[in-house]
Amino acid sequence: MDYAIKHGYIQNNPFKLVDMPNGRKKLKADEEEHENFYTKEQLIKFLKCMEQEQNYKAFALFQLLAYSGMRKGEALALNWKDINFKTNEIRINKAISRGKNNRLYGKDTKTGDSRVIKMDVRSMSILAEWKKLQKKEYFSIGISTTQPKQLVFSNEDNNYLQPTKTRKWLEHVLNKHKFPKITTHGFRHTHCSLLLEAGVSIKEVQDRLGHSDIQTTMNIYAHVSKQAKEEAINKFDSFMSI
Repeated sequence: MDYAIKHGYIQNNPFKLVDMPNGRKKLKADEEEHENFYTKEQLIKFLKCMEQEQNYKAFALFQLLAYSGMRKGEALALNWKDINFKTNEIRINKAISRGKNNRLYGKDTKTGDSRVIKMDVRSMSILAEWKKLQKKEYFSIGISTTQPKQLVFSNEDNNYLQPTKTRKWLEHVLNKHKFPKITTHGFRHTHCSLLLEAGVSIKEVQDRLGHSDIQTTMNIYAHVSKQAKEEAINKFDSFMSI
């Protein structure tokens, strides 16, 4: 703009009239910040309720999100070839995005890097069970799921699942069982918080979640559960006791 003024193309810089935001909005005195994660007890109860629903695909997805910490777009872009049931590892190297004409397509991860994460035995067994059910369900409507790039979580036409679908699945269970409100992304925060509560180092959490900046991990750590905050002051009090 200064260059344009200098050469006579414009008379003044319109951006000079813009008021820059003062950072994060301050919360009202009587307004508490919404914590977008669950405690260990809440997560276990949620997954039990999700498992009881007649939607094993949704259950498998939320189990994966909660126990892997991967982004929703990364989970929805997974192919079965990315999952190694022998080593209990998952390779995360892509995510879905929305392009021209609202079309979903696969792209690199948010940071552009790929990573391989270890998974627990139960989550892998749930994924294995979903793989069997998927093959059976899709075969009944004339769709083969044995192709090399078969999606782990696909829609009725065996294409990318609409990202908004997870919110519908989630809200159904939240409303039915009166759980505190949380977003799909909140399960990533939950995984991060519980890892830190379990004593996993900040660096290990950063690598597992694929954060390019450790400050992102630290910001989530600042929102750990009430129990963890109480343990922190209890440890301090114990240390200071004479």
